[in-house]
Amino acid sequence: MFSPYYARARRKGAADPADHCALNVALYGEGGHRWSMTERGRRHIARDETRFTIGPSAMRWEEGSLVIDIDEVTVPVPSRLKGRVRLTPSAICAHQVTLDPDGHHVWRPVAPFSAITAEFEQPRLSWSGVGYHDSNWGAVPLEESFDSWVWSRAAKADGAAIIYDTVMKDGSRSAFAIDIGADGTVRESGVPARRDMPTTFWRMRRHMRADQPFRVVSLLEDSPFYARTLLRIQTDQGEADAFHESLSLSRFRNPVVQAMLPFRMPRRG
Repeated sequence: MFSPYYARARRKGAADPADHCALNVALYGEGGHRWSMTERGRRHIARDETRFTIGPSAMRWEEGSLVIDIDEVTVPVPSRLKGRVRLTPSAICAHQVTLDPDGHHVWRPVAPFSAITAEFEQPRLSWSGVGYHDSNWGAVPLEESFDSWVWSRAAKADGAAIIYDTVMKDGSRSAFAIDIGADGTVRESGVPARRDMPTTFWRMRRHMRADQPFRVVSLLEDSPFYARTLLRIQTDQGEADAFHESLSLSRFRNPVVQAMLPFRMPRRG
């Protein structure tokens, strides 16, 4: 959804989204960060009810698990990313939320509490833990509806706590907070108070919705329009890790930012 090539094609008229697909892989650890996001054209894509192939990589549902086979090349420094991730949901969540007043954008936390394993040949590493899978879809581009949003997901012992905080292009605001149990049940909760976070290198303004203390563990991604952060937050079950993202669609629309994106997202048409 952040493809500069898709944005360029849309400016010329109707564009085929199937001609602009990518599998984004990001690894963070002591060995350094690795990133791949190669966009591929329609001739590299195949899909059916249970499988989606994008070039040499693919994902499929297999015996109740989402299996992702990864074979990609990192940017900007080329290196191989090859491995398999298996995500096994404790339950499939049917809950979905319309994110805008016009009903153009929908979010669904498909598998908010899942067992996950990762086995990589390149680089050689493996780990297991708790994973998360959600889905967004829409009828119009994000930048046509939103100015910005902040999203966070805190891992709890028996589920996840998720917050969405959106600003529409016309300046109107909305926010919601939900707790999702391991069985997929959803309970709405009060939206916590807004607390400012430090700006990033690219001067991205950030905030977190939290009633309890939290601290920044690591800034994982820092770009002119997007920041991804790992937080440690206090919950009713004790301390928990939380992933947090800040997205500025007004910055994403900037022609200078659009010109920079191909350095992080090459294309194989």
